[in-house]
Amino acid sequence: MEPDPKLLDVLVCPITKTTLVYDRERQELVSKAAGLAYPIRSGIPIMRPDEARELSEEERTKR
Repeated sequence: MEPDPKLLDVLVCPITKTTLVYDRERQELVSKAAGLAYPIRSGIPIMRPDEARELSEEERTKR
């Protein structure tokens, strides 16, 4: 299930308040500034830092 595009336009990282990049393949919202990827489950972004995955060094420089 895809998240609502309007929702993706207004969401920001809860830590840095910067924009997020939608990674459709991994179903995550990525905050390069925070170095975190927030999961999307059943079309719902989970914006809790304790649920986020830490980006690898390669991912931090790649995106």
